[in-house]
Amino acid sequence: MPEPIANRKEFYQILTRNIRIRILLVSIIPMMLTLGILCWRFHLAYSEKISAHIGELVLKHTQNIDTFLKEKLGNIRYLARHLSTTEPDKAQQFLTSQLSELKDEYGDVFTDLGLVDSNGIQFAYEGPFRLVNADYSQATWFLKSMDSPYYISDVFAGLRGHPHFILAVKLSAQGRTYILRSTINFTTFNSLVENVRIGRTGTAFIVNATGQLQTHPRSGTMEIVPSFIIADTAIFKDKQSLILKHENGKGNTYLYALALFKTVDWRMVFRQDTGDALRDMWKAEGLTLIIFLLGCAAIVSVSFTLSKNLVKRIAKADRKNEAMNRQVVESGKLATIGELAAGIAHEINNPVAIMVEEAGWMSDLLEEETGMTPDNKREFHRAIEQITTQGRRCKEITHKLLSFARKSDATEADIDINDTIREIVALTAQMARYNNVTISTRLAPDLPFIRFSPSELQQIILNLTNNAIDAMGKDGGTVEIVTAVKNEDDNMIEIKVDDNGPGIPAQYLDRIFDPFFTTKAVGKGTGLGLSICYGIIQKMGGTIDVESHMGQGTCFLIRLPLNVRKTTKSSTNNYTPNNF
Repeated sequence: MPEPIANRKEFYQILTRNIRIRILLVSIIPMMLTLGILCWRFHLAYSEKISAHIGELVLKHTQNIDTFLKEKLGNIRYLARHLSTTEPDKAQQFLTSQLSELKDEYGDVFTDLGLVDSNGIQFAYEGPFRLVNADYSQATWFLKSMDSPYYISDVFAGLRGHPHFILAVKLSAQGRTYILRSTINFTTFNSLVENVRIGRTGTAFIVNATGQLQTHPRSGTMEIVPSFIIADTAIFKDKQSLILKHENGKGNTYLYALALFKTVDWRMVFRQDTGDALRDMWKAEGLTLIIFLLGCAAIVSVSFTLSKNLVKRIAKADRKNEAMNRQVVESGKLATIGELAAGIAHEINNPVAIMVEEAGWMSDLLEEETGMTPDNKREFHRAIEQITTQGRRCKEITHKLLSFARKSDATEADIDINDTIREIVALTAQMARYNNVTISTRLAPDLPFIRFSPSELQQIILNLTNNAIDAMGKDGGTVEIVTAVKNEDDNMIEIKVDDNGPGIPAQYLDRIFDPFFTTKAVGKGTGLGLSICYGIIQKMGGTIDVESHMGQGTCFLIRLPLNVRKTTKSSTNNYTPNNF
């Protein structure tokens, strides 16, 4: 029987929600996992690529500056070899001519040239400053130059008052030791370092072994140089360059690339804000996230549209299925009516024959008598009473048949199962007598009302009763119909239809509720009766089970949900609760 409209709407709403949830889970979760894995792998690969690129760039630039220093040191060493053969009084002239040649060749790279004796006095000088007779005896660069063949100093201000560094070469001439020194243009040298530029925040600078800046970073004044930059060179572990991350006290994270110079104890340092270094990656991931969100929005839209359309089709199919079920029920009912027709016709024929006989008898009495004697009057009253009784009997029989035959009404109502069973027993009584079958009932007194469709309950009881009668054939037997309340906790009513017929073969028991399956001879059964019963009972939330043994009979047990209200009717049938 159809479910209430409110329950059906709730079912379709739950079904729509479940379909949407499953579509979203099946679609979005794999997308999220795939996106997460791809973004994670892309992040790692891009970070490694950026680190490798920066490391290679810094290493290459370090090598270029190293080559620059070696080349300029080589120039000074070349001049020192020539100067060692020059007379000291001609040193000034030599420095003047050589500085001019150097400027012609390299531009402003070399600022000046100077020759310092072993006492630290610069007695020959060529350049823009007045540094003749300058005393460098206490200068660090001079002291270290006297201890090695050549020396490249750190950047310092010195006597001229602005940053510069010195290339110094020790030479011997006429038994005396001299230092040939040249100042490298700091601006030119600093521009070489500043050429390393990546992004908005990328800047390169050089520090010495104590962490002092040797160039001016592009970003201006540097904060305190991190300690790992000036740590022991063992941190490189045979690597030519090193990539590190460092977070300062302000919470900013920077990417550092370090490389060592071979010519001088300096370190090339490149620093870039991590966010700036990975900016293109963030852009790509942001674009990916936008595409993912658009995809999710499309999936959500499709899930809502698809689930709605799908549930609409399911609802439409359910309506068609219900219509087909009703047609099947009607077909089964018509088949049952056909089986009942012969018995009903004979049942009606008996009272009609009596009525005709009584009417003939009354007609004979009227022809024989000219007057109405008391005996004839009594005969007339008896005949009229018999005609009335038999007419009423015909009316009841036809009423029962028409009640069952009219179109099924699936409307639920509170019905008394016992009354329905009595009606069906009366309707099938003639068929049972023809087949030598006795139908008995054991109906529970005060049986609770049950919420059910009356016509569908009639269909169930009649199908099971007719099947039992047909199964026993002309050999006859007994059919017993029993009702009971299983117990109050189960909240179920049980109906048992039991016969002592030949039974059902075991191999057919699993198929008897299948549509169009029948064990009857061809043309004597549609195979729809039990299928209809099964569908109606399942729709009501009940169950139907069968137990059969060959040669012993078959028992159908129906269990239906119980309506709590009790009937006020009583029954005098012999009933014992333990009979089940």
